[in-house]
Amino acid sequence: MRTILLRLSPVKPQPGMIKAAACVLRNGGLVAFPTETVYGLGANLLNKGAVGKIYRIKKRPKNKPLTVHIADIKAVKKMVGKIPSGAKRLAERFWPGPLTLVLKDKRGRKTGFRMPDNRIAFLLIKKADVPIVAPSANISGNRPPKSAKEVLRDLDGKIDMVLDGGKTRVGIESTVVDMSGKNFKVLREGAISEAEIWRAISPHPALSPKGRGLR
Repeated sequence: MRTILLRLSPVKPQPGMIKAAACVLRNGGLVAFPTETVYGLGANLLNKGAVGKIYRIKKRPKNKPLTVHIADIKAVKKMVGKIPSGAKRLAERFWPGPLTLVLKDKRGRKTGFRMPDNRIAFLLIKKADVPIVAPSANISGNRPPKSAKEVLRDLDGKIDMVLDGGKTRVGIESTVVDMSGKNFKVLREGAISEAEIWRAISPHPALSPKGRGLR
């Protein structure tokens, strides 16, 4: 497989290139694209073959779920229904940005959601018009890529396309917060600290974060 590399303006991404990448995603291909944290490897969640390729190419454990990348809160409501109040506070404070929220979908399954703060990612997700899953664009266990060049070191010839939007702004993976139960849990501390999560989620700053109450 030949991996196509497209160089886009991070400020005004070329519409034709975004359209081409969105078409690849809708048709079951894999596209690496920049977010503000690291480069993600996108696939159409509705295409089982594409999702399977992500696990196979990344050598990702099958029991490790994938995060759905969104461009607006409506996409979360469509899959989850009612969003818990604590999750709403975090979304209002940190989205778009380096935060992944784990919620229960309408079938009771835990699903991660992230709204990246990157123009290329935003336009690609909107244009694709399908749910996009996007773990970091690297072989599992390797350092997450902060540039298209780093993506190609691991995945050249293995994926369909890379959108080169330059180096990522943050360079650290998103913070993952599980909001699927009565209390929240930080599963991975990334660009947002656990202390910041607590301050945003609690209406009572004087309370100790040990309680971690949500509702």
